[in-house]
Amino acid sequence: MRRLLLVVWLGLLTLATALVPGLLAGPGWAAFAALPPALAVWGWTLLERNWRSWRYAERADDLLISRGVLWRRETVVPYGRMQLVEVTSGPVERYFGLASVQLHTAAAATDATIPGLDPAEAERLRDRLTELGEARSAGL
Repeated sequence: MRRLLLVVWLGLLTLATALVPGLLAGPGWAAFAALPPALAVWGWTLLERNWRSWRYAERADDLLISRGVLWRRETVVPYGRMQLVEVTSGPVERYFGLASVQLHTAAAATDATIPGLDPAEAERLRDRLTELGEARSAGL
């Protein structure tokens, strides 16, 4: 999905960088149209690395979410601190059969998202996290 968006936006940018300088400044300036395709090749590789870096694990007392290639980020969300667990899916995500699970806690900095899930898995995870959150928060 992200690769399609990359190709569409950089394709439009390529067209713009070829036409505008070519028409206004001369055909030599249209050579700048080679930059967006080069960015697309680079972005294609980076998007795969980024996509493969996302992980989550349901542990005994919390949910661990890790992501990142160069800068690794790990988020630990205790089940008892979860206030809201929702499944979101925009139009492009629905077209590709994807959904995201978003976790909301009392602290805004610990809100976490798990993108790119199968909708059935996202709903299962939402139900499981809601069940665990209710069970753990009962003692607070």
